[in-house]
Amino acid sequence: MTSFDFQPRTRVVFGTGSLSRLGELARELGCSRALLVADPGIAAAGHVARAEASLRDAAIATVVFDAFDANPDSAMVAAGAARAAASGIDSIVALGGGSSLDCGKGINFVLTNGGTMRDYRGFGKAAKPLLPMIGIPTTAGTGSDAQSYALISDATTHEKMACGDPKAAFRVAILDPALTVSQ
Repeated sequence: MTSFDFQPRTRVVFGTGSLSRLGELARELGCSRALLVADPGIAAAGHVARAEASLRDAAIATVVFDAFDANPDSAMVAAGAARAAASGIDSIVALGGGSSLDCGKGINFVLTNGGTMRDYRGFGKAAKPLLPMIGIPTTAGTGSDAQSYALISDATTHEKMACGDPKAAFRVAILDPALTVSQ
């Protein structure tokens, strides 16, 4: 058998009801003010309110960003980064399908490293550290919670850009099967 050394970048927390651990896990990362990236459908399903309650119980202030579509583009990411900067956030929680998770990663690139999403097309373009992120997928298909790329469209050309960096991996992925029941 061949020897290997495996060091996962993302802590995986799995279990029915594990969304309730969000505040505790965010506190372990040193978070005090989180940007919660989730689309309006996730809010309508009640998941945003549950996430906010868990963060509030851990004394973590929350700012919600939901101004993005099923295919987030560079303008939506820029709007999220501006909202995050104005709110003084120190962490990002992305809750939803691949669009929410990718938008959260994109916001983190632009917020922490400046520029526009086009600057991060390709791999390894983030010169500075990113804020700690927690990913909470509500679908099983994208795998965005398990890798360090964000797929963001250019708002002008509509070209899809794969923007990746090891620093863009979620620090924690909360896999709560109860969040997928309505899919």
